[in-house]
Amino acid sequence: MSKINIKPLFDNVLIKPLQAEEKTASGIILPDSAKEKPQMGEIVAVGEGKITPKGDKEPMVVKVGQKVMYKKWGGDEAKMGNQEYILVKQGDILAVVS
Repeated sequence: MSKINIKPLFDNVLIKPLQAEEKTASGIILPDSAKEKPQMGEIVAVGEGKITPKGDKEPMVVKVGQKVMYKKWGGDEAKMGNQEYILVKQGDILAVVS
């Protein structure tokens, strides 16, 4: 994998979404328009943490390389070359998948 030139700020996390399913469990091939975007992906970059109103830094719980589930609605899409990414707040990550 090539090096990413995006560095998230504060408590933002850059995620590379997993590919959408190409066919259903019964074997029906899905056209692009019917594929649902995945809510899982791999973290490729994380910010340094959120600054609290008191000036303390809240540490990041997630780290690069983890597979995560994130909220369906929210985040910002970004594209670099042929690769699509989503930028979400750490609080929009629902679970770490092992």
